[in-house]
Amino acid sequence: MQATQSLRFSRKDPKQFFKTLNQRVNKYFKEKKVHKTGNWKLYAKTVVMFALLITPYVLIIVLNISLWYKLLLAIVMGVGMAGIGMNVMHDGNHGSFSKYPWINKIMGSSIYFLAGNVFNWKIQHNLLHHTYTNIHGHDEDLEAGRVLRFSKHAEWMPHHRFQHLYFFFLYGLLTINWAIFTDLQQMKRYLKKKLSYTNSKRPSLQWIGLFITKVMYWSVWIIIPIILINAPWWSVLIGFVAMHYTAGLILSLVFQLAHIMEDAEMPMPEASGTMKNTWAIHQLLTTVNFSTKNRFVNWFTGGLNHQIEHHIFPHISHVHYTKIAEIVKKTAQEFNLPYNEYKTTRSAILSHFRFLKQMGMQPS
Repeated sequence: MQATQSLRFSRKDPKQFFKTLNQRVNKYFKEKKVHKTGNWKLYAKTVVMFALLITPYVLIIVLNISLWYKLLLAIVMGVGMAGIGMNVMHDGNHGSFSKYPWINKIMGSSIYFLAGNVFNWKIQHNLLHHTYTNIHGHDEDLEAGRVLRFSKHAEWMPHHRFQHLYFFFLYGLLTINWAIFTDLQQMKRYLKKKLSYTNSKRPSLQWIGLFITKVMYWSVWIIIPIILINAPWWSVLIGFVAMHYTAGLILSLVFQLAHIMEDAEMPMPEASGTMKNTWAIHQLLTTVNFSTKNRFVNWFTGGLNHQIEHHIFPHISHVHYTKIAEIVKKTAQEFNLPYNEYKTTRSAILSHFRFLKQMGMQPS
């Protein structure tokens, strides 16, 4: 990928942490004789996640049932939408779902039905977030307009004093915001900055693709249901919001528990534009794991609770994270480096809550 950022990471790693870790992880896959990409467990889970999204959609259209039941089905669709985003789309757009690029492209394209756009996602997530993790002004995941303050380097405003009380209500708006505003704003901004990645299409084709996929998106989730469902149009909109709010809330919490935390550092570059640490060590300092012993959390979040492993090895499928986590943790300890993790999801959420409260206090 190519970016306009002048920021650089230090190349000084006298103990060669990443070289040692990379050798150990490669040795694991070689000895186990397995691919670093997904396997049958991921493929089976993909079927489950799509079923959680598609089956309720079909039932809502074909069954003449109470609007309350349809609302419950819309919420289930939201769970499926979040599941596809974390397990299928995420691995696909990182190139880790399959060893075949065309399969990764198809699975990554599922983002179009979740409200997003592949080009924007790869720039914001793969390029900016994964490269410049938790660096204010570079990692857009730290940006929340003026509504929320995620970094001590961000401007403080009086209403931030209450952000630990209202953040939960805003998190559910994530994917709805993607659908209506974010994609247009990001594409305009990224193309203006001439940000790109390997094999990305020229700007005119990006705009055409965005327009076509948005027409498909609104047709699937709004127009077709209004035409086919024997119910008032406003009930379709309520179901649409319920689905997206559920998905947005799940996705926001999972992603925020990885970086917007008490233990996650938010370093800034030196005057020369150079970061103090190497990129790999920077990932350890700015990233947090949570609830890694919980099988359901591991399964449903697509390994995003193993965020440390994901950030250091983004091209390895999440189905391998529980295994390589032992290697990463042991190596970090040997090099006297931090390995931040919370034992439960509850403790991670409480830490996130405390951090938001801290960031909401007026700086002295």
